[in-house]
Amino acid sequence: MGPHWVEAFRYHRWANLRLLEVCERLAPEQLELTSPGTYGTIRATWQHLAGAEQRYATRLGGGQPAFSEADEFPGIARLREFITGSTDRLMELAEKLQPDPTYTARFRDGEYRVEPGIVLLQALHHGNDHRTHIGTILGAHGIAYGDMDLWAYGESIGALVKVS
Repeated sequence: MGPHWVEAFRYHRWANLRLLEVCERLAPEQLELTSPGTYGTIRATWQHLAGAEQRYATRLGGGQPAFSEADEFPGIARLREFITGSTDRLMELAEKLQPDPTYTARFRDGEYRVEPGIVLLQALHHGNDHRTHIGTILGAHGIAYGDMDLWAYGESIGALVKVS
């Protein structure tokens, strides 16, 4: 599907890892913080995000997920490994996949015909949505987490450089 997809997943991985780094420094009781309008606790949100990433990669590339959100919470460091692995797999798939109107994926209540780009977009949107939830929780409890927007990403990789 191309280099733009890969770059989108590079940002996705960067933002996940940046926020995981903040969460890795939290005390166990802080991982149980929540805020109205979010998915749930920080721990539950990361658990859900990691499980979903595994499912998206599996839907597009086959195999079995290494982690499920129904599994016992493995800790932030281990979730980082699962999320990094699934994001790397999604990047690989994004580079190779071709639009295919006959592609089917199993989710919700059955089999669906879906173009692979929709699954890739869902993975990106889902990650952004839940990172926002975690940022909301952190901010509501006075915990700084830094910038995670695309401008900060661009600066971090040298793609946005102040010239004057």
